[in-house]
Amino acid sequence: MNPNPLPPVGILRRAVLAALLAASAVAQAAVGTVSLPPGTENGPVRVFYPTDTSPRRVEFGPGVSARIAPDAPVARGNGSLVMVSHGTGGGPWVYSELIAELVGAGFVVAVPEHRHDNRQDHSDPGPASFDRRPGEISHGIDAVLRDPRFAPLLRSDRIGLYGMSAGGHTALSMAGGRWSPAGLRDHCEAHLAQDFSFCTGLNLRLTGGPLDGLKQWVVRKVIRWRFDDATPREYHDARIAAIVAAVPVAADFDMASLVQPRVPLALVTSGQDRWLVPRFHAERVLAACKTCEHLAHLPDGGHGAYLGPLPSAYGGMLAEMLNDPPGFDRSVMAGVNRAIVAYMVRHLGTAGEAPLP
Repeated sequence: MNPNPLPPVGILRRAVLAALLAASAVAQAAVGTVSLPPGTENGPVRVFYPTDTSPRRVEFGPGVSARIAPDAPVARGNGSLVMVSHGTGGGPWVYSELIAELVGAGFVVAVPEHRHDNRQDHSDPGPASFDRRPGEISHGIDAVLRDPRFAPLLRSDRIGLYGMSAGGHTALSMAGGRWSPAGLRDHCEAHLAQDFSFCTGLNLRLTGGPLDGLKQWVVRKVIRWRFDDATPREYHDARIAAIVAAVPVAADFDMASLVQPRVPLALVTSGQDRWLVPRFHAERVLAACKTCEHLAHLPDGGHGAYLGPLPSAYGGMLAEMLNDPPGFDRSVMAGVNRAIVAYMVRHLGTAGEAPLP
């Protein structure tokens, strides 16, 4: 663990050469995209890739757009696949800025839709989704590697994974982390008031008023009833060779399982995260992990800093949790995204080449 993480500008100075080398062969490529249909064990998988087709700007919702070439022919990239695990109630488009950087460096990027925990269906988030998500990543890999457009161009043995928020939980799970629903229960028993949004979602808030005690009593009752299973959850996919977890859900993990992750693991974090209070989540991982790289830290950033573009339609408590805190300079995210790309280049290498030392 690096106890003194570099700021984004420092990261960029260190990483820019690797990123430029990776991107040089495909610097003129645009971002193509297709959707692979759902299978029996997974939802649809949105795939992004280099293409020589001219892109156009497509709107996906208020404040969310991307320059893409839908259903365009695939151009050869660097031979490596990066999977993305989206956050609770999320989807691929709020990661468009990072995806564009990855595709610009030659990567194919795939974003499986996590069942019952996505932007169209958020009926079953939390531990039930945490349990499904790693398998959905593996099924997403299978779907991409079966597709005749991508199979001849990709290595199957060295695949990257990026996950944010609940997707960060997926990332930690696939790095070797063990967790259980009872771990969530125990955390919320001990730290309910301090990590209230994580334990309850966005349906309740503590106001300092006379009903706060009743709210906490009810929440504890529900959590004890729903999350009493202490069976450890573990997951392994040998094809995953490098992982980045952004502002991850981590309070329910056994930290002993993350002292020595199975594969290279990096974290990117925010100092003003109100949804997942850092000392209970990302900071616990960094304190326990002996080999993790603290790739970027945003002292003034909130939980939504790693959404790019950040949607403009958020309101109420969701806006409070995701919108940028006053004074945060979103322009630094370009450097952070390039650092994530350089990390993937360094650990995955390119077709026919070993990973960089």
